[in-house]
Amino acid sequence: MDHTFLQSTLRELQVFQRSPRFWATFVTVVLIFALTGPYDTFARLMPGARLGYWLALHAMAWSIAIVFSVVAEILLRKRVASMFARMMTGSIIAALPIGFGIGLIDLAFFGTLPTVAGSLRQSLTSIPLCLLFCFLSYLTMHRQIAVAAERPSNDEPATTSIKTSEIRDLPSQAPILSRLKPENRGALIRLAVRDHYTEVVTSRGRELVLLRFGDALREIGDTEGMRLHRSHWIAADHVAGLKRDNGKLFIVTRDGMEMPVSRPYADAVRHRFG
Repeated sequence: MDHTFLQSTLRELQVFQRSPRFWATFVTVVLIFALTGPYDTFARLMPGARLGYWLALHAMAWSIAIVFSVVAEILLRKRVASMFARMMTGSIIAALPIGFGIGLIDLAFFGTLPTVAGSLRQSLTSIPLCLLFCFLSYLTMHRQIAVAAERPSNDEPATTSIKTSEIRDLPSQAPILSRLKPENRGALIRLAVRDHYTEVVTSRGRELVLLRFGDALREIGDTEGMRLHRSHWIAADHVAGLKRDNGKLFIVTRDGMEMPVSRPYADAVRHRFG
């Protein structure tokens, strides 16, 4: 298994694990199902058993949906620009194993033997819940996921102290740096679109700024670099080389990332860095 892929997956799963809002949403949904007793569980189960049923079912379903959403979010980055669409794709695929998981939970609580046809029907009825879960997760956590997705596997937030003189002496030709927290102001490395935000990556850290990508490009000043894609810009000093994969062109950065180059920019990129 690719080591970078595994690290990226674990890093994004930790975003969910460490999010109080995610756990608050999970507990709220479980309690709503336990109290209302949908799908005839109100009549068939006592309150304690009903809570246990929905806790087990949602724990299983959410775990599978999270894993599939994160894996799809990582694997489809080069093909699908929208994080929301990538996560939705994973959630829809997750409905299949979730349907079979529901069959096993029904066996444990009701003694109903699962069948393939019944599990497939459960999978179909699970799709709307999977989409709802993905929508709620995206609304509450897309910024954290975006930051985790961009961080290199061996990159940790800088803990070194920053001298006031260093901040004051940063190049004045990069106005976008003034939008960042002081501890993140450093040499401009790359910009990337993150939904309605632009992620600014510097030598001292990274930060999401509520700014259109086109406006962000107008604030790089005299920093030498190139636009690679409608969603990516990189400083020339941070380019390590070029790479081709299945006919597609990528920039390899000095920290090991691969950034896609779209066709309108490919000739200029090859001429400069090839």
